[in-house]
Amino acid sequence: MSHLLSRRSMLATSLSAAAAGVFASAAPLKARLRPALCAYSFREDLQKGTLKYEDLIRISAENDLDGVDLTVYWFPNTSDAFLLPLKRTAYRAGIEIYSISVRTELTKPAGADREKAAEDLKKWVDVAAKLGAGHIRVFGGKIPEGQSEATAAGWVADMLGTASEYAGKNGVVLGLENHGGVTDRADTIVGIVKKVNSPWVGINLDTANFKTKIYEQIETIAPHAVNVQVKAMVKDENGPAPSDWDRVAKMLVANHYRGYLALEYEEKAPALEATPALFKKLREVCARHSA
Repeated sequence: MSHLLSRRSMLATSLSAAAAGVFASAAPLKARLRPALCAYSFREDLQKGTLKYEDLIRISAENDLDGVDLTVYWFPNTSDAFLLPLKRTAYRAGIEIYSISVRTELTKPAGADREKAAEDLKKWVDVAAKLGAGHIRVFGGKIPEGQSEATAAGWVADMLGTASEYAGKNGVVLGLENHGGVTDRADTIVGIVKKVNSPWVGINLDTANFKTKIYEQIETIAPHAVNVQVKAMVKDENGPAPSDWDRVAKMLVANHYRGYLALEYEEKAPALEATPALFKKLREVCARHSA
């Protein structure tokens, strides 16, 4: 009996070593960009009630997208009665609810306000986990009057560090967006993420939120991107211009980003009329830059 066990142990060890060798020698993962819809694109319809979140899933499916990033501002509530049917609708449509986008203000010193903000973020982690979303877009917030950028950035890092522990236990990544205020500059955002130093915290890249040296700052962020929202237009010191999605995609692929590019439409024409052509372009960009 002991001889048999010994042989089994040796065989198991050999198989484990062989498997380890296969994985160690495997080629790096291929580039993979996936087209998606950010719910904020249809904010006016959601506000008016002319569209519901289920309709955005249908629109995504009709336009051959892979996922939806659900901006939660117009959720009627966060009860199971709302969330679970929405999750079922997405599953039946073959659309992944891969992210939710929430408002946060993380530039808060230790105290009651920080504790409340932390509890609110925990609530959204619970919502994301229930929907099956692996990512939450969060804002850093404004730099409080009389405080330095460095101090405010430190507070954000402190809050994200604590939040990452809870998010990680629920399998949810937190993506800090470049959204003005304390996240106005790429270097500061990268510094926050590096200080947190958690696999559950990265950067939610918005391609149109920088107002100077847009593509240089995007390139700084690209190695840390965990989600990407693309817009039709950008505006810098030279004025408005179409967003160069191919240029952004090349940067992302060069930095081994694999994941979604979600259209966040913010132009004047009605979203239902303008987005189909943009979805088509987005699908083409994703296909062109995926192996």
